[in-house]
Amino acid sequence: MSEQNTRSTSPLAREAGHLAGVLCLGIFAFLCVAVATGCASEPDPSASTADPEVRSGEVFATAAGHASGATAADTTWTPPRPRSVHERRDERDRMVGEILDKSPMVTDAAVLRAMTDAPRHVFVHEQTRRLAYDDTPLPIGLGQTISQPYIVAYMTELLELDSDSRVLEIGTGSGYQAAVLAHLTPHVYTMEIIEPLLERARGLLSEEGYDSVRSRHGDGYYGWPEAGPFDAIIVTCAAGHLPPLLWSQLRPGGRIVIPIGEMTGVQRLVVVQKTADGERTSRTVLPVRFVPMTGRVEQ
Repeated sequence: MSEQNTRSTSPLAREAGHLAGVLCLGIFAFLCVAVATGCASEPDPSASTADPEVRSGEVFATAAGHASGATAADTTWTPPRPRSVHERRDERDRMVGEILDKSPMVTDAAVLRAMTDAPRHVFVHEQTRRLAYDDTPLPIGLGQTISQPYIVAYMTELLELDSDSRVLEIGTGSGYQAAVLAHLTPHVYTMEIIEPLLERARGLLSEEGYDSVRSRHGDGYYGWPEAGPFDAIIVTCAAGHLPPLLWSQLRPGGRIVIPIGEMTGVQRLVVVQKTADGERTSRTVLPVRFVPMTGRVEQ
């Protein structure tokens, strides 16, 4: 994927242009989301809309609990204002401009505002902090990485969240993806199997004021059943198949965004959606390269 020149206008100015017609009608919105591991490569022009690997060898149960239908977005909720929101703001503006220049696939104004407000530099290690707003993955220790901003934005947009959405993240990592998600909905749940990573992410999220994010140490293969059903699930590590228990915790109408494929090569970023009657549809959107999911999925 070739780099393109950053646009001269800021992302907020660009966003204002996109929303001009809406603002003329007097409709105002608080636009606002958190952390992932991995990195992406070129879009795959030959990607199929059906993904047989996701379908193979799995048994799917009806979600335990009571999946309710879609409700109107909560208009009383106010997105978080992180403590470091004003730090390096011009660099985040540039980063979002590069995301817009790079691909027409990231267009949601709320996601772009979340990327502008969430301070990525807080969630990377001090040794790589100068690179925090480059569109590149960065190491966060213990063999894990924080995704490039473009992939964070694109995966977030694929979730199609609003402020009523209940979302589960598998793979807390640095905490950045969870922070981004928290700008879109107050109902963010995140799991991490590597406890030191989770403890660090919890501390950073708390320091920045992301108090609505709920976190748990555990194997993401099993999900978080007592917190479900979920409107969306984002998996930020690659698995050879879609874990059946994650599917069972997805409400009808919901979607899972997950990298699927071999651990040693390029995987496929797949969107799996549950229809109203519990059937499954899937489509591949990009070739990607993520760190592997660990735990039960390896058996």
